[in-house]
Order: sequence, then structure tokens, then C-alpha cells
Amino acid sequence: MHTWQSHSDPDVNLWSTTEHSKGYLQRADSIPHRREGEATLLEFLPERIGRFLDLGSGGGRLLGLVKAARPDAEAVAVDFSAAMLDVLRDAYRGDAKTSIVEHDLSTPLPELGKFDAVISSFAIHHVTHERKRSLYREIFDVINPGGVFLNLEHVASATARLHEGFLAQLDLTPETEDPSNKLLDVEQQLGWLREIGFLDVDCHWKWRELALLAGVKPERSA
Repeated sequence: MHTWQSHSDPDVNLWSTTEHSKGYLQRADSIPHRREGEATLLEFLPERIGRFLDLGSGGGRLLGLVKAARPDAEAVAVDFSAAMLDVLRDAYRGDAKTSIVEHDLSTPLPELGKFDAVISSFAIHHVTHERKRSLYREIFDVINPGGVFLNLEHVASATARLHEGFLAQLDLTPETEDPSNKLLDVEQQLGWLREIGFLDVDCHWKWRELALLAGVKPERSA
């Protein structure tokens, strides 16, 4: 099945600029239905989490929600935007359970140890499709058996008309949308997660181009 793809420049990523990052932080709370997606993500967290990894942590919005839900868990937050890292470091200064790592998701993950959950919120769609796929495999490798991957993501619409309808909900047009976006449809990404070896792979929540993609690592290798 062919689905419409957005035509973005794979070399463009504005998130390294302070202006772009701060602009996002100012409007992050106004993204429609975002709280529904976040609430659904929290429903699928394991009951017990020793450590979790937040990829593309941004200003720490999802990080804070998961820490509140699992207060005993250790957290590792990864981001590459200087402006976002400043916000994270200020917020978690003196928090011995939270480590902040500077890293660009377009390159292989550094050695971070193992995790009971890997979470992400509107971050992975900024890397190329090829990198999305390899990153999903790296995520699988760092998750403990029985652990989960929960990716609240910006995905591609099935048609250009639907894409424009989504943008209109955010007061954007194809001319004003973020050129850093490299949107991919849900089906392709769920297929990759299954191929990699995740179980219970599904899209647990979706509103237009916002979706929660999830999978569980098997308890033990076959």
C-alpha cells in the first residue's frame, strides 16, 4: 500500500538552533490532544521500572510525567539541543536519580546501560527513515527482557489533504511547517518494530498525525 510522504530535506534539522527550540517550548502545551497521548503512554508503563531512557527529552515534559508515575525509577534523558539541555539541567540539578546526556539521535546511541522502558515524545521523526529503523534496533538492544518501548510520535498522514488538515489544526500550512520533520506512516514503523523482535506491537492511541507506537521486548530469547 502506498501512503503519501512529506517531502522534507533530510539534511535540515533546526533543533540545533536556540530560537527553534525555545519557540517549541512556548507552544508545547498548546498541541491539541497531546495530554490524551501522554496519559495513554503512562497506562502502558511497566509496574516496576528500575531505569528508563527518554530519547529527545526536550524540555523534560514526558520525563517529568514518567518520573511522577514511577518516582523510584532512575532516568536517563538524551537531547542534543543546547537550549533544551539548559532547561533539563536547570530542572534536574541536584536530582541524583536523573542523568542528562548530550547526544544527537542521528548517530548511534552511546553506551547507556540497560533499561526497563524507553520512551520518546515527538523526537524520532526528526531523523531520516533509515536512521529511524536502525535506532529502533538499538532501542530493542538496550531494553531488558519484558521491558517496553513507548514512542509518542508525529507520523505521516495517508494523503496530502489529511496532512494539510492536521496542519490547519495547529495554525500551520505546508509552507510554515517545520522543515526538520521527516514523517513516516504508522504501518511502516509498526512493521519495523515487529521485524526487530518486539511483541504486542500496536498503535495504542492516535489523533490525526500524533500517535503512540509501542512494543514489548520478549521475556527471554527463543
